[in-house]
Amino acid sequence: MQREGGPIEAGGKLHRLFEENFIDYSSYVIRERAIPDVDDGLKPVQRRILQTLANMDDGRYHKVANVVGETMKLHPHGDASIFAALVNLANKELLIDRQGNFGNVFTGDQASAARYIECRLTPLARATLFNPDLTTFTESYDGRAKEPVSLPAKIPLLLLLGAEGIAVGMATRILPHNFVELLQAQIAILRGEPFNLLPDFPQGGILDAGGYEQGNGRVLCRARLDKVDEHTIVVRELPYGLTTQALIDSVEKAARAGKLKLQSINDYTAETVEVEIKLPRGADAEEAVQALYAFTDCELAIVPNLMVIRQQMPVCMGVDEVLQHNSDKLLRDLKKELTIERDRLQERLHGRLLEQIFIEERLYKGIEEITSQKLILSTIQQSLAPFLERLVRQVTKEDIERLLEIRIRRISRYDINRQRKEIDEIRAAIRLAEKRLQELTAYAISILEGFVREYGEHYPRRTELASFHGVAARDLATADLTLCYHRESGFLGHQLKCEEETATFSLQCSEFDRVLLIFRDGSYRVIHVPDKVFIGHEVLWLGLVDDNLVFNLIYRDGTDGLSYLKRFRMPKFIVNREYRLYTAHPRSTIQLLTTGEEGEFKAQLAPSARSRHNSLVIRPAEYLVKGVAAHGRRLSGRPVRRIISGAAPSAPALRSLPGVG
Repeated sequence: MQREGGPIEAGGKLHRLFEENFIDYSSYVIRERAIPDVDDGLKPVQRRILQTLANMDDGRYHKVANVVGETMKLHPHGDASIFAALVNLANKELLIDRQGNFGNVFTGDQASAARYIECRLTPLARATLFNPDLTTFTESYDGRAKEPVSLPAKIPLLLLLGAEGIAVGMATRILPHNFVELLQAQIAILRGEPFNLLPDFPQGGILDAGGYEQGNGRVLCRARLDKVDEHTIVVRELPYGLTTQALIDSVEKAARAGKLKLQSINDYTAETVEVEIKLPRGADAEEAVQALYAFTDCELAIVPNLMVIRQQMPVCMGVDEVLQHNSDKLLRDLKKELTIERDRLQERLHGRLLEQIFIEERLYKGIEEITSQKLILSTIQQSLAPFLERLVRQVTKEDIERLLEIRIRRISRYDINRQRKEIDEIRAAIRLAEKRLQELTAYAISILEGFVREYGEHYPRRTELASFHGVAARDLATADLTLCYHRESGFLGHQLKCEEETATFSLQCSEFDRVLLIFRDGSYRVIHVPDKVFIGHEVLWLGLVDDNLVFNLIYRDGTDGLSYLKRFRMPKFIVNREYRLYTAHPRSTIQLLTTGEEGEFKAQLAPSARSRHNSLVIRPAEYLVKGVAAHGRRLSGRPVRRIISGAAPSAPALRSLPGVG
């Protein structure tokens, strides 16, 4: 890094300033903006929006502009980010009830201005997200308001809503799941039973979750295509995260590239997706469907990454870990909630019993003639002494002061039977709370089952689960390219002229094939089919990558001068990276390279006074196929001078290595 006056010194003041500010900025973006918290499944802006809606909630709709303005008291990043997050959250149709034009998730159309649309909390949000007694609040960014650290959500919002975010050096992509299936999976965890949970997308579509690995891995998502007739295909549902315009663009791009035949494409999407694809005469609808899956965004590969904030640190978790964490948190929250409820009921019971004793036993008569406040308090304290066993706890000064605040009119209208009935109801409620505390897991399960009964019918599964092999473009591609290699010029490519007098080698291939190059020095690499590239004059073997092709290699090891034979298939590779068939050494050389099982060769050995046989027959098929990294089997304890083609005595010597191809 340069500035006027020279480079920034490592360890200097400016270097430390950049380092500290970068760490502060990156940690802030990770924890406060991009990555959701595992406790309530929300990003900070979502949590602030929902808390603001809860503060404003009166059952009626509120202007989104007003909600955004109120949320700005908690969120320091301006109205645009709040508005975008609110619209996104509302369009998930789970926590925010919409009124007005909130855009179209199918077409990508934007929402109307904030002053024209309205929103409020859904009944689901009210029932599952808020409890001030369980919520820890902290100061907002400017210290003028209080915001929740985390909401006491009773349902696993992280997996229900899904999330996407890019932070500094990390990113998250969490796929949404079905409401009913999610709660059933949580119930299974509480019961200690196995479960299988797979994503469910709001847009529908068809999902192959064979590669889904607990919130990570890789899944394939397809559009739902309807063949109306021989010349018409209609897109009814979209892959996750795709809009109709993006889909149309990909179809038109594939048509321009000649991947599929297209007459016209029209978008009639409104409340539901309807993209009509017209095929020209002579086109086959079934082939067109396969081409749409292979060459367009009608099939997408999605790679989720379940990155969350847990205890103020980013961690990568699995679906089962998240559900276990949420289930444990639900039990803790319910225990706190029931404990608080029981304590409040006991306080209420204590007050009702005091009032009952004070009025029914006519204790107020003993203070009618007393004028001293201190004497009144002590008199009531003494009067209550015989009844302490009937009370929940000891009598305090505050209890007596509340008794003294009872009006004469209320005493005169006191209904003994009604009061006793209310006391019995409070005692029943206390017993119920204590029973639930003793059977906490069963109580948690009953709450989740209640949510399923009340709200489950509103959230059916929208994405169909299927098992299909992705239609690979390479499977539909034709070998319409002629790849040529000119040894004299050292160039390889499908744009070279393949004339007999100039081309050393040629083969037919498609743009999706990979080309294997083996060089005389024992190195090899795999490349894409090139337009035109210089690969040099030392190519020993050239061909298309074939996982089933077996190579037979005899090489002289430069370290001991002896020859080794090994058979192998090409392993997995990274394109354009150089690999070696054997350990590099200046005196190591390849003596033979062939493919397949057939054939035998004769190796001429260096003369030895102790042996009359100076040759041996080599049949590669008799050797085991191992990995390319294997050292190989030694042919003889004497050096191999040359390899002769065929085992017959008159066979010509191989003066050159096997030809290219």
